[in-house]
Amino acid sequence: MRSMVPVRKIQEEHGIVGREHELALSLAVLESGRHVLFEGPVGVGKTTIALAVCRHLGRSTIRVDGDDRYSESKLTGWFDPPLVLKKGYCEDSFFPGPLARAMTEGAVLFINELNRMPETVQNVLLPALDERLLIVPRIGTVRAAWGFQVIATQNPVEYIATGHLSEALRDRFEHVRLDYQSAPEEVRITAAETGCQDELLLWRAVSVVRATRVHPRFKKGASVRAAIAMVAIAQRLVATGEEMNAALSTAARAALTTRTEAKDELGADVNVAIEEILATVLHSDLAQLQAGYGEPVAANAPKV
Repeated sequence: MRSMVPVRKIQEEHGIVGREHELALSLAVLESGRHVLFEGPVGVGKTTIALAVCRHLGRSTIRVDGDDRYSESKLTGWFDPPLVLKKGYCEDSFFPGPLARAMTEGAVLFINELNRMPETVQNVLLPALDERLLIVPRIGTVRAAWGFQVIATQNPVEYIATGHLSEALRDRFEHVRLDYQSAPEEVRITAAETGCQDELLLWRAVSVVRATRVHPRFKKGASVRAAIAMVAIAQRLVATGEEMNAALSTAARAALTTRTEAKDELGADVNVAIEEILATVLHSDLAQLQAGYGEPVAANAPKV
């Protein structure tokens, strides 16, 4: 069995709760010289784990954030027009992009949300991943130095502005799946991020968030980020004199409206769904929530 000492060290150094399996697998993949694709919903810690593992291994990283406007030249490199007029097409007039830099430096290229990039940009990665080379017009071939690897993350394809990776591109990666964590772990994360010591508030916030993932009115539920926001806001409202349940209700509406998505069906209203969840969670005591009473809240909600 793989020693868990490195995993525990990463957890301690980077404040990561749980994720023992994912951390151990990520270490194994990177230490074997392979490329990694982290996949999972928004807010499950894909970027945190990827960067933490790289730092633990002492690897330098070059980060790219994917979007649909990202171009091939922005990834590989470009020629500066004034310098081209002065010196022509040569290395002095060429500015290497993140991919070319990572290859020449033997660094890790970290691509956040790879499947938001256009397919033409994704295809540029294929020879770099497969043959460890990049052909730059007028410059020649860039060969990857030892240590060059690619770590990418992607959200599920049902998320807005995301698409499918090609089969050829996926074949070059090893896959690490991250799902939502357990309720106790999400409570620990929320407590660590907010400094809150009120167990009932923490469990109620996490229970509300977890209920959005199974409620029939929601197409997409919220991550633990929403629970962190709820607790932080509720604490401030309570400090100004607002009653706890009222404060949590207000905080829930503020935190969940931007982090959830209602189904397209008639009557699938986010605000109605939030009220249904709150009506159950706010009347649950700590023992009920810890026993899982807050998770199946949606089971008693009206079908839409």
